[in-house]
Amino acid sequence: MRHLRIVSIVGTFALAGVSATILVTGSLRWIAPPTSSFMIQESYKTEISGKSDRRIHYQWADWKEMSPYVAIAVVAGEDQKFPVHCGFDIDSIKEAMRQNPDRRAPRGASTISQQVAKNLFLWPGRNLLRKGLEAYFTVLIELMWPKQRILEVYLNIAQFGPGIFGVRSASRVYFHKSPSQLSLHEAALLAAVLPNPKRFDLENPSDYVRKRAGKIRQEVTRLGGAGYLKGL
Repeated sequence: MRHLRIVSIVGTFALAGVSATILVTGSLRWIAPPTSSFMIQESYKTEISGKSDRRIHYQWADWKEMSPYVAIAVVAGEDQKFPVHCGFDIDSIKEAMRQNPDRRAPRGASTISQQVAKNLFLWPGRNLLRKGLEAYFTVLIELMWPKQRILEVYLNIAQFGPGIFGVRSASRVYFHKSPSQLSLHEAALLAAVLPNPKRFDLENPSDYVRKRAGKIRQEVTRLGGAGYLKGL
């Protein structure tokens, strides 16, 4: 009898947790996220390190307020199958599994949808619990949001430098303009730092960042420009 009660309590909490995540995820289809898990963690690290002057820069930008170059540059650099996959790039996952045993630094295979799930709700890391939760939230996001919304949220919560979150903050800090005015060159530079925004500096881009931005511009052309995302 006691075991049944424990199972009932656990089941009740599990159901409540699933219901809460569905409600929150569903509401964010229309509501701009006021913050993200990664922003909260970054703010906490800043406070305990004593660097209180390095505040979080984040201000939402609607899809129509962004230059079309931003979205296509990020897709070209991060996840070219974004318009057609269902949240997971199976081919990239298989390739990463094949290559990683021989690599010193494991190759990632996360899609933009997975990165939204991680940045918005979770924490960095590769343990099974976090990866499982990431997969769960990725499925929820893909089921409840249209592709354009997923990309819009990503462009707003992605980190582009220390304390710099979202394309509006990044465009103002680094280029002193609104996100609607960004050129392809500038958008490619933003996309180039996404793999490691704390290491790659946009104020003084390294040769590597510039070369990566150049390759992203080439990929944008190969994909057909902003029209590649027209059907989102």
